Amino acid sequence: MNILVTGATGFIGSFIVEEAIKRGMNVWAAVRPTSSRKYISDPRINTIELDLGDKQRLKGQLGGHTFDYVVHAAGATKCLHKADFYRVNTNGTRHLADALVELRMPLRRFVFLSSLSVMGPVREQRPYADISVNDEPRPDTAYGMSKLKAERYLDSLDGLPVVTLRPTGVYGPREHDYFMMAQSIKKHTDFAAGLKPQDLTFVYVADVVQAVFLALERGRNGAKYFLSDGCVYASRTFSDLIIGQLGHPWVVRLKAPLWLLRAITFCGEYAGRLTGRPTALNNDKYRIMRQRNWRCDIAPTRAELGYEPQYRLERGVAETIRWYKDNGWI
Repeated sequence: MNILVTGATGFIGSFIVEEAIKRGMNVWAAVRPTSSRKYISDPRINTIELDLGDKQRLKGQLGGHTFDYVVHAAGATKCLHKADFYRVNTNGTRHLADALVELRMPLRRFVFLSSLSVMGPVREQRPYADISVNDEPRPDTAYGMSKLKAERYLDSLDGLPVVTLRPTGVYGPREHDYFMMAQSIKKHTDFAAGLKPQDLTFVYVADVVQAVFLALERGRNGAKYFLSDGCVYASRTFSDLIIGQLGHPWVVRLKAPLWLLRAITFCGEYAGRLTGRPTALNNDKYRIMRQRNWRCDIAPTRAELGYEPQYRLERGVAETIRWYKDNGWI
């Protein structure tokens, strides 16, 4: 089977490529000329340069190829301007889908990696309840809205067998945002956002990959599936596990009220625009940290895909920190 993976040089995409190789698939990794290929260096991997910003050029790049499966994992999580989220996440998805349809690609499945962020702050009244696939999405971030618009465009197309995955916070080896937390803790500082209780969910990258291949095999066309490890955690559980894996260093815990967090992210966004470099401390990040309820219902994912998370947070954090140490990140 021929499989095309976009975002193949990124965090999640590179693990999808590795799993496809293990399964004996003929893998095509979509890359950009400037992409680092550190994690897709296996000689069995075919690479293809794709310009998701130009549909006509994209059709030329895809022409002559036949793919059975496409996993669209490419996307932007941090941008300097809101318009960039829509350019990459919404329009890039639209161009890829249109090109595949117009080329009459004989796809068995198109799996789209979306995000729980498309739902936004729903079910925020305590006691918190699981966000359901039947809830009306209300994204309050540019990232979440750009992913939701991409989902809705895919839903509008005839002839494209789309299955959408909506993972919660994805962590694991090679990931940079949660790494910043580990790096901060190693320097003896732990930062928490907001004073009200927060219910958090996580999913280890290997379980996301598991869900991708289950979706390729068993996914129902048009369906949307939430992904988590099936548990709900308090706001400090992740950092407590990191502290344990780092040998229990002394740590100063800083708990910032939302008004202070808003000021910090406002300055971070402004600094990013001055330097021309996107930063993790931005307006979207503030809205994400402000949201109190990140619970999600994965019962349909289990029932329809046969998905069963293999990594609870304790195991996943242990493997992640071990990888950071082994690879000289911390």
